[in-house]
Amino acid sequence: MRRVSQLYDAALAPSGLRSTQFTILAHVARAGDPSITELASALVLDRSGLHHNLKPLERDGLVQVTIDPDDRRSRTVTLTEAGRARLEEAVTLWRAAQRAFEGAYGVREAAELRKTLAAIASTDFVAALRRDP
Repeated sequence: MRRVSQLYDAALAPSGLRSTQFTILAHVARAGDPSITELASALVLDRSGLHHNLKPLERDGLVQVTIDPDDRRSRTVTLTEAGRARLEEAVTLWRAAQRAFEGAYGVREAAELRKTLAAIASTDFVAALRRDP
């Protein structure tokens, strides 16, 4: 996984984003103002790890973390206009990295790998691990 992350980080470098940051921006764009808890769960991160990754994005004005008006104990993450623009720029780079990876690894194999990783990241997989020591 480290080698694959390096490939994507190198491809995204012109955008100023790392692959983890790209993933956060992409998920916020898809989810539309998720709570910190929802975002952490979707990204398979603990809340402190997510906060660590959000700080530079917030500092650079790409996301905004605000108090949820419906639940003042909760925080929501919003993609700013600058964040949307950076994400659009990075999507082109990401797609080029996807094509390079699929070219080297194989289209079918890459699809299977993504499917396997999605299954491992699912809550069902985690629940099964906890049931079967």
